[in-house]
Amino acid sequence: MVGYTPGSEGLFLWIGTAGMALGLLYFLGRGWGVTDTKLKQFYAINIFVTTIAFSMYFAMATGFGVANVSLAGGDELPIYWARYADWLFTTPLLLLDIALLANADRETIYTLIGLDVFMIATGLIGAFAAQPVYRIAWWGISTAALLVLLYVLVGTLKAAAPSQSDAARSLTNTLKNMLIVLWLAYPVVWILGTEGTLEFIPLYTETAAFMVLDLTAKVGFGAYLLKNHDVLTSIGGGASAGSAQPAD
Repeated sequence: MVGYTPGSEGLFLWIGTAGMALGLLYFLGRGWGVTDTKLKQFYAINIFVTTIAFSMYFAMATGFGVANVSLAGGDELPIYWARYADWLFTTPLLLLDIALLANADRETIYTLIGLDVFMIATGLIGAFAAQPVYRIAWWGISTAALLVLLYVLVGTLKAAAPSQSDAARSLTNTLKNMLIVLWLAYPVVWILGTEGTLEFIPLYTETAAFMVLDLTAKVGFGAYLLKNHDVLTSIGGGASAGSAQPAD
């Protein structure tokens, strides 16, 4: 559907748009003048994350990131597909943040990203399924992929821990725990909301919950990561001479 007008949930879509825009501006301003190669990688990743998220939230807020799905009972359900487009690109980038922090090998990174893309794609299929039983089945498949992804991630970081400095290990563990808690909350909101057919929470509350999770998982995650300049530069063997470092 093109030109859909969001209902009461539109307030939270605009808050999400503003929050992602502020996060993007913060990362751009803080990263301005940074020349250390490793730091530039992390800033580029998180700038892309907030750029994509801002664009998709703006699309949803203006009614261009949503489609109506005809359900088996004849009702129509608005599905914000732009949210899945956001996740399809931003969640692999967040995983790349942690993978680079832990100096993970390419095969591990490909495995994590592959599982992540599969998780989002199957969730999207579930959102567009007409029959409730199929929606829940696809939710189960997507959630199973998430659990496997988190298992691989935890194992990867555990294996990398002995080669990390104390500071890098502490930062990695904090981000890992943050990601696990936040990402496990997404399928809970999904199954309890309108897209999961249970509808224990209305679209208004569902949208608010996803907005809070998105802002925390993208802006909050990135801000915490990027404030640790000393740790990030040490991963690449130290900051390059003369690199401009914004003050914390």
